[in-house]
Amino acid sequence: MSQSFTQKAKAFVGYDPVVTDAASTKDALRGATSDLPAAASHYVSRLFPFTKWILNYNLTWLTGDIIAGFTVGLVVVPQSMSYAKIATLDPQIGLYSSFVGVCIYALFATSKDVTIGPVAVMSLEVSKVIAHVQQAEGGADIPSVLIASALALICGCIVLGIGLLRLGWLVEFIPAPAVSGFMTGSAISIAAGQVASLMGYSSKFDTRASTYKVIINSFKYLGSTKRDAAFGLSGLIFLYTVRAICAHFEKHGRTHVIRRAAFFINTLRTAFVIIILTIFAYVHLRHEKNVKNYDISILKTVPSGFQNMGVPVVNRDILSRLASLIPVSTIILLLEHIAISKSFGRVNNYKIDPNQELIAIGVTNIFTPFFGGYPATGSFSRSAIKSKAGVRTPLAGWITAVVVIVAIYALTGAFYWIPNAALSAVIIHAVGDLIASPKQVMAFWLISPIEAIIWFGAVLITIFTTIEIGIYSSVGASAALLLYRIAKPRGQFLGRVRVHPELDESQTQTNGITHRDVYVPLSPDGVRNPKVKVDAPPPGVIVFRLEEAFLYPNASRYVDQVEEYAKLHTRSGQDYSLVSPGDRPWNDPGPNHWQRKKSGSDHETARREAELAKPILRAVVLDFSGVSNVDTTSVQNLVDLRRVLERYAGGEVQFHFATILSPWIKRALLAGGFGRAGEFTHNDRPLEIAAVVPSNTDAIGSDPYFQRRFPASPPPGKAQSFEKDLDIEGGSQERPESLSKGYDEEGPVVSPLTVRFHLDLQSAVNAAAGKEDW
Repeated sequence: MSQSFTQKAKAFVGYDPVVTDAASTKDALRGATSDLPAAASHYVSRLFPFTKWILNYNLTWLTGDIIAGFTVGLVVVPQSMSYAKIATLDPQIGLYSSFVGVCIYALFATSKDVTIGPVAVMSLEVSKVIAHVQQAEGGADIPSVLIASALALICGCIVLGIGLLRLGWLVEFIPAPAVSGFMTGSAISIAAGQVASLMGYSSKFDTRASTYKVIINSFKYLGSTKRDAAFGLSGLIFLYTVRAICAHFEKHGRTHVIRRAAFFINTLRTAFVIIILTIFAYVHLRHEKNVKNYDISILKTVPSGFQNMGVPVVNRDILSRLASLIPVSTIILLLEHIAISKSFGRVNNYKIDPNQELIAIGVTNIFTPFFGGYPATGSFSRSAIKSKAGVRTPLAGWITAVVVIVAIYALTGAFYWIPNAALSAVIIHAVGDLIASPKQVMAFWLISPIEAIIWFGAVLITIFTTIEIGIYSSVGASAALLLYRIAKPRGQFLGRVRVHPELDESQTQTNGITHRDVYVPLSPDGVRNPKVKVDAPPPGVIVFRLEEAFLYPNASRYVDQVEEYAKLHTRSGQDYSLVSPGDRPWNDPGPNHWQRKKSGSDHETARREAELAKPILRAVVLDFSGVSNVDTTSVQNLVDLRRVLERYAGGEVQFHFATILSPWIKRALLAGGFGRAGEFTHNDRPLEIAAVVPSNTDAIGSDPYFQRRFPASPPPGKAQSFEKDLDIEGGSQERPESLSKGYDEEGPVVSPLTVRFHLDLQSAVNAAAGKEDW
């Protein structure tokens, strides 16, 4: 009774052991959960990567870390204050962010080179967020530091959650040209916004407006230049001159000592220019007692110590005001860091863990607001310095933190005299490295012209609108391009090229092999030599290669390609010329009877003879070597394709599949009625796999009216009868001689084998042709 109920239940739900044996869900779940404890332990151990190297720490590593950490520290101090200026925050806020970033990142990092702290693009975004909140109704009373700290905490929590859930792969959906595009546009925006401060007339107009407006106003007010320009322009010239000279000696220095000295001078040029210009500013202003009479703008008082420490305030009011800008801020935070860490990993021959890097960034930005800082992420320029300085482990960040602490507590008095024009020179010089070079843009164009257009679009949109719109547009355009490529996949109809080995005059064959067959597109594809002759498949056989995953966005396009090709190169098995116009289907009514030409005309005769010369479709061979996944919609499309082609051919059309990559693909095809004995045939085949029509509705194929106009495919011929009699399975028994002699006038003798899944394309075509060698 129990067994009977089980069988009835299986029959009711359509359980098919042939399908489930191909790929068992139970086995898949068992395999996924069998190592669950080990996976959990591995997950926890990955959260703290420093445990893998800290116990092996040695003196050699310490030497490299001290040199690299100290060198970066001398750069990070002036840069962090400069970037805080971009964010419209006090300079010490940048120092706070730098300290927390380099301290915490060392515990969670999988990259030894990356330095965490304030960066130009994120600072620009923070300034946009602050302006957005304060310009709204009731937002003017919210301090800038409070807004920046709240943004850091919120973005940090989001990025940490993405990392803990191992969703770092989402970053891969944003391609390199899109990243480079909005980074370049942002760098141009930052540089343009600093020109007014460099020349001393930043109070004349809004330097946070759209970039093109800032550029226009910079030229408009050029006549208002003040003495600040002497400090700013001289600092900018000094930075570029020192870099050019030192770069030459780094490459062409006669000795290693000269090359190494050139590197350190080049690296510390930012610190040198700040020190020199600060001394000049002090000498120039030291006798002026009234601050209002200073003829150049200086940094003035920088509080000593962590004056802004405290618990960040994130209430409903602030959250609602920040909500619209949180997505783009989060994207910048994680995208720039992942791009930088991956780049240095490739250069220095190690692999970073994107999810762990997101955890590191998330934790850093969660703790930063408690020290009064603002959002921090990976810095390209400081990471490059750290890498070249010979850093050995992430512990170098702690050496940098010591330098920052010394600056916060001991050097704030000297910071008073730093000219703002000098900081602007440092910013302009630093963001110049973020602008893509002409060679890089040309590489985008040579590899993918469409992506190069996205790059140009991202740059122009960022310049003429805002960084937010630039990011969204470049990401959106990249997503649209991806969807287009998925929905419009490449598929090729294949033919055979027979390749023979090169033989000496004394040889007739090589190791018994006289040739090998290679399947290539029938039409020139721009890759192979167009003069190579490609043999078309046997008459009535179509060989088609799917070159991407076969899923619901592209399934219809693949199927339409095969159907259109079949109707173009084969003839219908049903002669509608013998059928009255009323019995023809509405979607194939034939020639317009009002304009029908005489049947004896030369044009009509030639057309009919050309049509009769075409073979009847017998088999379709699908190369699945490029298909990694299928789904219900794609298999349903295959079922529909077989139905359409069999009605068109007036008989059975075999489907053969070559090089299936996954047992789940095989299972899906079996569920669709492909590739096994007892295939669904003719009217027994279900109209839908995932039925939309209710199950109690009669199938349209059973309607006599329908049957009269669309006769069912004729029963299988002699080959299938032979299969039934001898029970051939997978070619295990000898095939009759009649199946190996060749083709009839209509086309090949189709294979009697019920197994339609083949290890290689050659076997699939041979099976479809009914010959071992066609």
